Amino acid sequence: MAVGSYEVTAEVVRYPGGAAWYFVTLPTEVTDGILARHEGSQRAFGSLPVSVALGRSVWTTSLFFDSRSEAYLLPVKSDVRKREHVGDGDTVTVKIAVKR
Repeated sequence: MAVGSYEVTAEVVRYPGGAAWYFVTLPTEVTDGILARHEGSQRAFGSLPVSVALGRSVWTTSLFFDSRSEAYLLPVKSDVRKREHVGDGDTVTVKIAVKR
């Protein structure tokens, strides 16, 4: 069951380090709204379960709170990036539904 929906337009960024993780960093106002609305319902590492739509792709994942940027990070799976022709530095619009 979705308990909050958000639409975000932001850049896809390859996270520094050995692993090839790609994320969308949620804007401050969206992060603040999620923190206010879902405080206390986070899982380990401040994660929140979500459903995501990008283009024609829909998947389930978790948002992760990054204390360095003080923002939620949305991981973008490799198969989604390939299917939607999305890479590092591309700007995308994602629809996020936080799940209970």
